[in-house]
Amino acid sequence: MTTFRTTDPDPFDLGFEADDEFAAPAGGDPWRTAPAPAAAASDPFADFPPARRPEARSAIAPGLASLASNPFADLAPPVAEPPRPAPVAAPESASPAMDWNISAHDDVLPGVDAGVGEASVPRIAIHAFGVRAETLAVIEAAAADRRMARASIVARSGGLEAAVDFYQNQPTPSLVLVETMDSAQRMLALLDGLAQVCDPGTKVVVIGQTNDIALYRELMRRGVSEYLTQPKSPLQVIRAVTALYSDPSAPFVGRQVAFVGAKGGVGSSTLAHNFAWSMAERMEAATVIVDLDLPFGTAGLDFNQDPLQGVLDALSQPERLDPVLMDRMMVRCGDRLSLLAAPATLEQDYDIGAEAYEEVTQKMRGAAPFVVLDLPHTWAPWTRKVLVDSDDLVIVATPDLASLRNAKNIVDLVRQARPNDIPPRLVLNQVGVPGRPEIPVKDFGEALGVTPSLVLPFDPKLFGQAANNGQMVAEVAPKSKAAEGVDHLARLISRREAPAATKSASILSGLFKKK
Repeated sequence: MTTFRTTDPDPFDLGFEADDEFAAPAGGDPWRTAPAPAAAASDPFADFPPARRPEARSAIAPGLASLASNPFADLAPPVAEPPRPAPVAAPESASPAMDWNISAHDDVLPGVDAGVGEASVPRIAIHAFGVRAETLAVIEAAAADRRMARASIVARSGGLEAAVDFYQNQPTPSLVLVETMDSAQRMLALLDGLAQVCDPGTKVVVIGQTNDIALYRELMRRGVSEYLTQPKSPLQVIRAVTALYSDPSAPFVGRQVAFVGAKGGVGSSTLAHNFAWSMAERMEAATVIVDLDLPFGTAGLDFNQDPLQGVLDALSQPERLDPVLMDRMMVRCGDRLSLLAAPATLEQDYDIGAEAYEEVTQKMRGAAPFVVLDLPHTWAPWTRKVLVDSDDLVIVATPDLASLRNAKNIVDLVRQARPNDIPPRLVLNQVGVPGRPEIPVKDFGEALGVTPSLVLPFDPKLFGQAANNGQMVAEVAPKSKAAEGVDHLARLISRREAPAATKSASILSGLFKKK
């Protein structure tokens, strides 16, 4: 039986530590293997030229001003980051019998961003000066990422020395990324020259080749914002930049999970509502379900709620949406579950711009650690934007040709728009309809290049009873395949296992019911 690991549900953990990049290299560091200095010369930078002349310090930009004390003096030696295990693929089902065991599916992924959404980089100007072609390629890939959409990035070759020459007669942007292959002594001398031409408020991130904590501390002492050692992926650059502009006093960024149907009638809304309920009740995580199908949304019916206010009020005045107003618009469906319902009426035309949808969905991320979006089966600029910007995307399909074509179009679009994110998750629903020819589950997944995360059997009686009662399937039949499958999907996306208290309570309740 697969053992699941519980991750830390702290919604404020952005998944990035300042010293993550300083694992000892495999081949050894020449700085570390060099003979130890004499006892009297305890400063490894004693032979370096002074950071700058004392009389010139008042003219240096605050972003690179020399710090009075070293905030990293007590920093522990770095520990090599262990390789992160890849998720185990869900077993493929060749028949609609659905004889799968919940423990045989994907292991819980202990990702660094578990339970937390990825914050976007603010609207800033970034200049990058690279030396290696590989570094420039990583920076350009980061510039194309969805999290950097609001930033303006210009990449040039030449490295740190070119940056010093360029800004002699040019204003500096909000952030400067500079790569250097020079020795530590020359690097520090060039950084002193860069400090002389930097405007106030400019932040500097240095990309170097020496993986040494002593150099890192010296750079921090001189006011460098961050030091990276030859980033291998765009996410390393993105997270470093995001950390520089994160506001500790700002609300946390919740994880946005979007559900979309490959075509109408596949059960995407029903699964989105049951998933949100499972996140709140099984995973014990505060969750908000947002019904974005304004004329035909069913979230109110499924949760047996008829709120006076809902998502239309938020979309009509997005600039006024704050935590107090947001809380008034939502209705409580449990201790940890809140609903922002759709009006579900045809009394008016819903002509709402894409900017309003973007602003509301971004503000909703601060309402709970998990925000589940129930998207309508329609195509508009705002739906495309929501699909691309969501941290997790779940495509619900049935095993037929129309669903296969539409799901492939969505997968191809999302892969191209967000190459640095995990691929969408595929849920095959209503498998095994009597008398209906179906595409085999294995063939369906291979055509999309995505292994189905969940395969649910056709069970009209259970889902119909739950819908008519205004309940979730886990409330009607807790031990059904559908209820276990939704809980499994909640574990996959939340990257955590259900708390032990929840398991014990369910076991005891089952024992007491057996009379």
